[in-house]
Amino acid sequence: MDNRDIILGLDSGTSVVKAVAFDLEGQQLGCASARNRYSRSEGHGAALQSMSQTWQDAVAAIRKLAERVDNLAARVVAIAVTAQGDGTWLVGAGNRPVSDAWIWLDARAARTVESLSRSPLSRMRFEATGTGLNTCQQSAQMAHMDRYHPELLNGSEVALHCKDWLYLNLTGVRATDPSEASFTFGNFRTRRYDDNVIAALGLEHRRHLLPDIVDGVETTHPLTAEAAALTGLRAGTPVSLGYVDMVMTALGAGVHTGEANTACSVVGSTGVHLRAVPTESVWLNDEQTGYVIPLPWPGYVTQVQTNMASTLNLDWLLHVASDLLNSFGCEVDHARLVQHIDRWLSEAKPGALLYHPYISEAGERGPFVNAEARASFVGLSYRHGFGDMVRAVIEGIGFAARDCYQAMGGAMPAELRLTGGAIRSPQLRQILSACVGVPVRSNSREETGAAGAAMMAAVAIGAYPSMARCVETWVKPLLDTPEAPPPELVARYQHLFGTYQHLRSELPSVWHTLHQPDAGL
Repeated sequence: MDNRDIILGLDSGTSVVKAVAFDLEGQQLGCASARNRYSRSEGHGAALQSMSQTWQDAVAAIRKLAERVDNLAARVVAIAVTAQGDGTWLVGAGNRPVSDAWIWLDARAARTVESLSRSPLSRMRFEATGTGLNTCQQSAQMAHMDRYHPELLNGSEVALHCKDWLYLNLTGVRATDPSEASFTFGNFRTRRYDDNVIAALGLEHRRHLLPDIVDGVETTHPLTAEAAALTGLRAGTPVSLGYVDMVMTALGAGVHTGEANTACSVVGSTGVHLRAVPTESVWLNDEQTGYVIPLPWPGYVTQVQTNMASTLNLDWLLHVASDLLNSFGCEVDHARLVQHIDRWLSEAKPGALLYHPYISEAGERGPFVNAEARASFVGLSYRHGFGDMVRAVIEGIGFAARDCYQAMGGAMPAELRLTGGAIRSPQLRQILSACVGVPVRSNSREETGAAGAAMMAAVAIGAYPSMARCVETWVKPLLDTPEAPPPELVARYQHLFGTYQHLRSELPSVWHTLHQPDAGL
């Protein structure tokens, strides 16, 4: 009797690796995690992650899951893997790391991005990939390495992303998926590499470093005996290579459930805003920003804008408050301050201040790219208190989301699905809904990224005939009732949004001036 009833979803983020067990109907049976770490060098923008440690952390997470789910190894019918996007994970002889990975937070490629963006081939590259060039991406990082650190590429046999590296360790196969392949070096219409894009990046002589493209909805590879021994799972178990984590998260959260004009915002430390559209309906903006990333759904892609700092802005403000109180002997931690957010939001007047949420040291990448972008409050007066600042920060996060959706062209989406820890707050959901001007729905699923990858594996092994059928069971029942925003709040934010955008367009010269004193440090 076949008792295999679990799909194991592996999701490796920047700081946490999660292993999640789902039954074939999409119910989450258990979750385990291991902390992952990266190092930063603020002086020159490096952000590095140990490749070997990331694999060890993935193994540890799977082992922990086996302690929490009865008879896990015998019950796993398939494994699915996704991970943090962008970045460059170089592999050399014997499938060993060439160096620590350059992750998506690495900003060293800034001058190369600036140079390539001035090239007459820049627009052609954007028209093919649908993706604006930024320092996060493997394409920009490899172009930078080729110019300034050629020894890294010279010692490499293949350039992977994080999920690809885990897939290699699980299966022994060097591959990437259609999503990351197309937005780095390819064409979103064909989901294949594009020679003209590679030429626009000046990387024709590095073409051999790009791995084969494998679609995890259609193809799996067996778990190797070596990986089985390390993880405790059974050798030969089919492994599906998922798409990049932001698309997997959106898929699991309901970015596309068959209706027209749906969207999804991931409200985390960074913001990810995705709109599901037919491939032929993609709109490419003049500023050459954002991503176009295929969905594991025939004929559909996601238009994506990402902002470097979402709830990171709120974390910063609460950290300032906590530090101040602690300096006077009042020990107040972050969690205690979070408990007061809804009260502050209720007491503060809507739209009393404007806040531009560019608190990240890396600046901003959506819907514009500017490494010098910095946060600011506008309209402060003596009467304003801390609660006003909290509300302004959250409104700023909402305006930034609207800014991102507007950059995708056309009207706002008909409905916005939300995921991420911050959406537990009803007040925060209402503000985001009113800022964008559309109803919102949240998804009760805890681990949407791992779920999205597991859905791909479910289709790959024939548990479902299509992604559409899988979504009917795995996603739709978990969507909450739509929450419509109050009309008066929508009107207030609609009035302010134009000013928000106007100020944003005027600020770059100020950011540049402020950045200059640091130039020689």
